[in-house]
Amino acid sequence: MATITYVRTIKYVAEILGEDPELLRAIISNDDNLTYGSIISVYNGENESITALTDDGMEELGQMLSYARRSTDE
Repeated sequence: MATITYVRTIKYVAEILGEDPELLRAIISNDDNLTYGSIISVYNGENESITALTDDGMEELGQMLSYARRSTDE
């Protein structure tokens, strides 16, 4: 497994995917939705955390959303 050198915040991922950040937070709040290690919690010095995704996590989330939005004709 390659070393993770950067992650993207949920807000930034939402901008890239054109999605609502709250929707993405709801999806990733269940750890079973994405592969282990795709969701990262980054803690700052004030005991607060920011949730972020790796490249794989962002790709998985995008695929999950596209599968969920398929029409019944497909």
